[in-house]
Amino acid sequence: MQNDKLKSYLSLHLIVFIWGFTAILGALITINAEALVWYRMLLAGIFLGSFIIFKKESFRVPVKAFFKLIFVGLLIALHWIFFFRAIHVSNVSITLSIFSLGAFFASLLEPIFFGRKVLWYEVFFGLIIIAGLALIMQVEIQYLNGMYYALASIILGVLFTLMNGKLIADHEPSVITFYEFGAGVFFITIYFLFQGKFTADFFVLSVNNWLLLLLLASVCTAYAFTASVKVMRKLTPYTVMLTTNLEPVYGIILAYFILGGKEKMSTEFYIGAIIIVITVILNGVFKHYKKDDKA
Repeated sequence: MQNDKLKSYLSLHLIVFIWGFTAILGALITINAEALVWYRMLLAGIFLGSFIIFKKESFRVPVKAFFKLIFVGLLIALHWIFFFRAIHVSNVSITLSIFSLGAFFASLLEPIFFGRKVLWYEVFFGLIIIAGLALIMQVEIQYLNGMYYALASIILGVLFTLMNGKLIADHEPSVITFYEFGAGVFFITIYFLFQGKFTADFFVLSVNNWLLLLLLASVCTAYAFTASVKVMRKLTPYTVMLTTNLEPVYGIILAYFILGGKEKMSTEFYIGAIIIVITVILNGVFKHYKKDDKA
C-alpha cells in the first residue's frame, strides 16, 4: 500500500511537470483560446477513445453518472478556455503563479465535498500563499486581466478536481475523461455554431500549430489528465491540488528558458513565487508530520 502511494506521488509530479510544459505550448500555439480548447479536447477524446477500444474496456456508465460527467466536462472546457486566455493576455509566469491558489480553495471546498472538518493549517498555509500572490499582483499590475482569467480558471479547476475525486471510486479514469472531453467539445461546438465560427479558415492551421496541438492533446492531455484522475484512487484531491502548486515552478523555469524576454519578471515577482513554493513544501511536511503523529 505504501509503495502504491509512493508510485502515485511520483506519477503526480511527472504529471505536474507535463502541465507546466502545457502552458508553454499554449503560448506557442497561435490560435485563440476557445479554438485551442476545442481542438485539444477533440483530439484528446479521439486518442482516449482509441485507447479504450484497444484495452477492450466498456464505454457504459450509469445514466446518473453520465450527466455528472457532462457537467464536469463543461467545467473543464471553461477552465482551459480561461487558462489559455490568461496566458495570451499576460504570460505563462503570471498565469501559473495564480494557480498556486488551488490548494487554498481546495482546503475550503474539499470538506464540503467529502464531509470532513476544515483543517486550520490548510487554511493558514493558504493565507500565506495569498500573501505571496498579493506581492506579485502589486508589482505586476499591468497583467491584471490575465490574473482575473487565471483566478476563474483555478476555481473551476478545483471544482472539477473535487468532483472527479468522487467519480473515480466507481469508474475507469480513461472512460471518465473520454466523456468529459466529449462533453467539452459538444458545448464549445454549440457555442461556435451560434457564433458562426466554423468557417473554412477555422480548419486551416499551420504545420507548426498542428504538431503542437497533437503534442498537447496526446501527452499533455489524454495521458496527463487520465493519469491525474487515476492517482486520486490513492491520493486525496487536496494532495493533488497541493502538488499541482509546483506547476508554476516547472512552468516558470521552462518559460524563462524557452520563451525568453516576455517571461523575465521583477524581483518582487520571484520573491512572491518563492514564498508560495516554500509554503507548499512546508504544508506537505506538516501534513506528513501530523499523519505520523496519529500513527
